[in-house]
Amino acid sequence: MRQLPDKDDADKAAPKEGETPEDRSPERDPDAPAEGQGRDPGPESDGEAEDKDKDKAEPEAADDKAAEDEATEADDTAPAELLGAATPGDGADDDGPDPAATGGRGGWRGRYPVAARALSWTVTGLSLALVFVALLLPQKLELLTTEHFARIPVELIFGAGLLLLLPTVARRVVAVLAGLFLGALAILNMLDMGFNEFLGRGFNVVLDWILFDDAQAYLEDSVGQTAAAAAVVGVAVLVLAVLTLMALAVLRIGNVMARNSVVATRTTLVAGTVWVACASVGAQVAGLPVASRSTSALVQDRAERVEKTIKDEEEFKKIAAFDTYGDTPGDQLLTGLRGKDMIFTFIESYGRSAIEDPAIAPGVDATLTKATKRLDKAGYAAKSGWLTSATYGGNSWLGHSTFLTGLWIDNQNRYRTVTAGDHLSIPRAFQRTGAWRTVGIMPGVQKNWPEGTFYGLDHVYDSRELGYKGPKFSWSTMPDQYALKAFEQLEHGKKHDKPLMSQIILTSSHQPWAPIPKTIPWSKVGNGSVYKGIQKAGKSPEDVFTDSTQVKQEYGKSVQYSVNSLIDYVIKYGSKDTVLVFLGDHQPLARVSGNNASRDVPISIVARDPKVLDRIADWKWADGLMPRADTPVWKMNSFRDRFFKAYGSTPSAKTKVPTSSK
Repeated sequence: MRQLPDKDDADKAAPKEGETPEDRSPERDPDAPAEGQGRDPGPESDGEAEDKDKDKAEPEAADDKAAEDEATEADDTAPAELLGAATPGDGADDDGPDPAATGGRGGWRGRYPVAARALSWTVTGLSLALVFVALLLPQKLELLTTEHFARIPVELIFGAGLLLLLPTVARRVVAVLAGLFLGALAILNMLDMGFNEFLGRGFNVVLDWILFDDAQAYLEDSVGQTAAAAAVVGVAVLVLAVLTLMALAVLRIGNVMARNSVVATRTTLVAGTVWVACASVGAQVAGLPVASRSTSALVQDRAERVEKTIKDEEEFKKIAAFDTYGDTPGDQLLTGLRGKDMIFTFIESYGRSAIEDPAIAPGVDATLTKATKRLDKAGYAAKSGWLTSATYGGNSWLGHSTFLTGLWIDNQNRYRTVTAGDHLSIPRAFQRTGAWRTVGIMPGVQKNWPEGTFYGLDHVYDSRELGYKGPKFSWSTMPDQYALKAFEQLEHGKKHDKPLMSQIILTSSHQPWAPIPKTIPWSKVGNGSVYKGIQKAGKSPEDVFTDSTQVKQEYGKSVQYSVNSLIDYVIKYGSKDTVLVFLGDHQPLARVSGNNASRDVPISIVARDPKVLDRIADWKWADGLMPRADTPVWKMNSFRDRFFKAYGSTPSAKTKVPTSSK
């Protein structure tokens, strides 16, 4: 039998008069005061107000929860999020709240969840790629190959492990600093690429900053001030972009790893195991180890180079303080050349490649052969050899100073050290004798050149004193033929009470080898205005320098022009007492000479008096203007002492050259 409800309970459950079911709440006490009784009147009941407050708090709670999840970096998300994928708990993107918690108002991520997820994956993938490339970026352009990047950098594994171990704030700080460091390292590697391409060596972080001024001046002379300014701005933007993007990339990777710590830890352990296995068996790809530690080695190498550079400065000061001929009296110097008009000439970028490279040599060799025959017909003879320059691709003044001082000067610190002292140079030796007037013809110098005093030149004619009124030929301020003609008018052609010793720097074969002057009759050179039409009809530097075939061809033509101008001058204006010594200052850049080219340059001595060449018979140099492949090769800094000895100079009895590492 069913039990009947208690009467009191029934009375409580029964609706009161005028009360509707909606007015009754299951949770409300039937004995509670009626609405509006015993409390402040208001438009809403307590229950309704609480419900609305609760509804209002739900989105805020969702936001707080998402922020808390990110701050605590829970590791319960899907493995795909390691690559940037969003999860339902994190919303359309791994950096934002769940749009469902905000009533579907999640911005563009909520409206386009698939696109947001794809973008998140892409950004994370690009961040990984950026860091990976920075860690494996080579120092030479020719190493920018797919195989070079098919390796595992150990620094990436250690970095991932470190980020996983650090707490949130420390992880973010370390990530940003690591990104900036990687960015700076990438910039230095790019500088290495440029320096190896142009100068055949890496960038020296201690000494080479001064060269950027020269680079800007070179650009202004070659492509104009506007293009040069645009290039400078572009470089500045690139530097800032690399540093910023690298810092953001490492930060993003660290955050994604922290949100997926389990998967990230397993991935790091697997990568580390693979790296150790590859290192153990010596696995290689294209001759490079798969287990790479190139970044660590590079950082160590840079630190060692900085230390070596600092030590080298002190060592070189001691070397430069000694001089075999430093104390030799003037009457004991160069006795075998008294009465001779001496011309020492440097031809810009005239290197061994001009004579031996199959793409360049045919034209240059033919020019040298014809020039030798013309000299012979005019009563001159010549001998030629090889010198190994202290520089490559540029920094001509290092080659000049090495040749003239007998010291190996391969960096700017050494150059400053030697030019600030009183080491005996070849021009100063001639000056010390009192038997020669010493002059310099320097068309490439466009401002005051205090080094002229160090070298012992009585007068220096720079580009402002040579009277040229014609156009520039890219970097070269004037054609070589004009510079030689000006030398004839200003010095050589005038009567002197003693012969000349001249130092001439020819510049027409300077990169970018366009436009190139043409040889014209000496009587038509004038003030140089005749070259306007020739310069206008020449090739564009941009077209030549960026074309690997044309740049070789035009380089060869520029060397031919310089050699022809010099030999024409000697034949036309020389005498029985003329002695010409000419050589290259360095090889052209790698694009022309090749990535593994030597630093050798040709050198020739030309004279009418056979006694001049007889004194160097034991040098075993080749006859004519073209050295043979088997002709002896000397270091450029050894020439000075050999030259002094051959022509009668007496070494100082109390000085001795200390042993040098160079």
